[in-house]
Amino acid sequence: MSDHPRAETGNGAERAAQTFLSGETAATDGLNRIDAAFDRLRRENGKGLITYITAGDAGYEATADLVLAMEQAGADLIELGVPFSDPMADGPVIQQASRRALAGGTTLTGILGLVRRLRERTQVPLLLMTYYNPVLHYGLAVFAAEAAAAGVDGLIVPDLPVEESGPLLTELQAHRVRLIPFAAPTSTPERLARVGQLARGFVYCVSLTGVTGAREGLPRDLEEFMRRVRICTDRPLAIGFGIASPDQAALMSRLGDAVIVGSAIVSLIERYAADRETMLQQVSALVGSLKRAISL
Repeated sequence: MSDHPRAETGNGAERAAQTFLSGETAATDGLNRIDAAFDRLRRENGKGLITYITAGDAGYEATADLVLAMEQAGADLIELGVPFSDPMADGPVIQQASRRALAGGTTLTGILGLVRRLRERTQVPLLLMTYYNPVLHYGLAVFAAEAAAAGVDGLIVPDLPVEESGPLLTELQAHRVRLIPFAAPTSTPERLARVGQLARGFVYCVSLTGVTGAREGLPRDLEEFMRRVRICTDRPLAIGFGIASPDQAALMSRLGDAVIVGSAIVSLIERYAADRETMLQQVSALVGSLKRAISL
């Protein structure tokens, strides 16, 4: 995930849009690749795999190659992390990836250019995961317009509370870019209701308290938490934080509509950064095993 001021720093048929809290319908709110992907998964009675990598880690070209490799291996949606100097929600693996990307000159502008080039080769749903500072510094209206023009389908902003998301949500909606809200085990019923009302694309369900990173076991009370979220929305629910292995992904997928895997993939990128071919093979193998596990 990048500190803009400090470092500047798919497929399937589209589903009919549901009526949002604001009363908008398909004609005004629009559809995008995220909606299409979850529509396809629903029709196939399948579960989604959302993968995360830090954009610019190992360079823009390597990032593009990784996106294409992950799509081919079975990723349904892909998150590109915007590297940030103060990544409060990230564990050590992604923190280190952010430092490498920033040191290599990765910028938000450069990432939008990367997405634009990727759109010449793939229609896989692409989301940016970024802290709010870079977007605010960029300018909400300008960012929303340029992100949409580049081919960004969604935005995930972990440090933007749903209560304060109105200005950014308004700008993104004007360009049919989804702002993905978070739900956490500590969320109150009132907060979950608000998340459910404003949800676009899917809800990012944080499976545990703490930062990102692979965990050995499954969180306690996860099933009860997911039930609480489901009561509040009929949007797809994607479970993230702590999923590292195919077995964990399979268990988690039973509780939601998709699983999100990041740190385990980023670790492979770090380990094999000096040998791109091997890196792509290792990442593809992990993504493929994750997809097979949630497809059984």
